[in-house]
Amino acid sequence: MTLHFDKYQGTGNDFIMLDNTNGQHDKLSIPQVQELCQRKFGIGADGLILLQRHSELDFEMIYYNADGSQSFCGNGARCAVAFAGKLGLLNSHHTHFQAIDGMHEAWLCEHEVRLKMSEVAPIEKLENAYVVQTGSPHYILIDANHSSEHVVEVGKAVRYSAGYQKEGINVNLVEVLEDKIRVATYERGVEDETLSCGTGVTAAALVYGQLRQIPIGKVNILTKGGPLMVEWQMQTDQSFTAVYLTGPAEYVYNGKYELRG
Repeated sequence: MTLHFDKYQGTGNDFIMLDNTNGQHDKLSIPQVQELCQRKFGIGADGLILLQRHSELDFEMIYYNADGSQSFCGNGARCAVAFAGKLGLLNSHHTHFQAIDGMHEAWLCEHEVRLKMSEVAPIEKLENAYVVQTGSPHYILIDANHSSEHVVEVGKAVRYSAGYQKEGINVNLVEVLEDKIRVATYERGVEDETLSCGTGVTAAALVYGQLRQIPIGKVNILTKGGPLMVEWQMQTDQSFTAVYLTGPAEYVYNGKYELRG
């Protein structure tokens, strides 16, 4: 079967985008998702996104990690908004769409997308780390060593530890600078370091906001794939509302692929 696809990236987090508005990819299987995302023998990507129609909203995004598992993806969602604009699914630069964790709101402005994230429960404080749920679970460590070897070593150790091995968790190493933070991420589902992770930088930014006790704030984030920005409002119970993730969502190329599976 010949599959037509578009490729998008958001700060180096890359995604295969499929137009499923006519249901033509409803029967796409997990082995096929894995085949497509495989970098040596397939197209290669951190994840795959199906865009399809929704009865009440502008569209629905179905997101798959490279291993075929499903979750919410912040950078993927921003790229999905850009792709929806290309497909003509948006009536304006302001959109509402459905994802695995509920309804989201976003604004498309040239090559940037501002995405409203779901509200975030109070951060769980561990002995030397933090756990934050931002649509996907994230483990946050304050650690300035962002060499790829260290990120993968620490990421695997946490992700495959007894407490997280079954469901998995994303692991983020955070360096706090004077007026910004630097984040490196090991992603479950990819099982490797990625150049960026939208839900991960959001989780890191909220930890930063809590540590600095900034009730209404924003912070610039440096990832290996480029800059992002996160805004928030912290409530008296230490939960977070009005959480926004802003950054580039860029078209890379399109093509066709012969599915083997």
